[in-house]
Amino acid sequence: MTTLLEMSGVSVSFDGFKAINNLSFQIGEPELRAIIGPNGAGKTTFMDIITGKTRPDEGRVLFGEKSVSLLKMSESQIARAGVGRKFQKPTVFEAQTVRENLAMALANKRGPFDVLFYRKSKRGAERIEEIAELIGLTEELTRLSGELSHGQKQWLEIGMLLAQDPRLLLVDEPAAGMTPAEREKTTTMLVEAARKHAVVVVEHDMEFVRRLNCKVTVLNEGSVLAEGSLDHVTNNKEVIDVYLGR
Repeated sequence: MTTLLEMSGVSVSFDGFKAINNLSFQIGEPELRAIIGPNGAGKTTFMDIITGKTRPDEGRVLFGEKSVSLLKMSESQIARAGVGRKFQKPTVFEAQTVRENLAMALANKRGPFDVLFYRKSKRGAERIEEIAELIGLTEELTRLSGELSHGQKQWLEIGMLLAQDPRLLLVDEPAAGMTPAEREKTTTMLVEAARKHAVVVVEHDMEFVRRLNCKVTVLNEGSVLAEGSLDHVTNNKEVIDVYLGR
């Protein structure tokens, strides 16, 4: 497994408050990683830095075999380089069908002008079927996305992310608002996605993290407090004090 993303010595302050403090982090490709930590630990800022939404005051963020600096790139360049992000609240095109949503995401990885000239290719149609199968929405392809349940919309958004074929997926609290059965299915989906991609899941739900069965990074006050298996980090005294003891 090769290192895909490496952050070192990254710090960022907002109005004198250090949201990220000398943070170092790396993830391989493919790999599944869970990020946990108390509110205000810097989890969202961490994702904002990787996607170019927030610029750190210092540090390095390197991506890919050639170790290109993400700090020199715009948000759209970072997305094109292969970093995809799914926010907590699903944003799908509700007036379009599931198939159309996936087709737009598929076309989107090419660039704005290609979308205008996008023709339904045989490979494109096959890829949509493959993704629909993975996200469990094969039966719903012709349905309007607005009619889907909350959990199904989350899956569609994961599918739209996969359609863009990113190398690194950042997924924010995918289990929020889901039924236990939906949560279980989401776990399977993310584990499957991590066979080919690097997947970072930010999550509060400990049961969900346990089912992911992957390495866990604990953030606190903007830096890494502990790293390892869930059992390893949840037995760490500092982690218990700052996070689990609350």
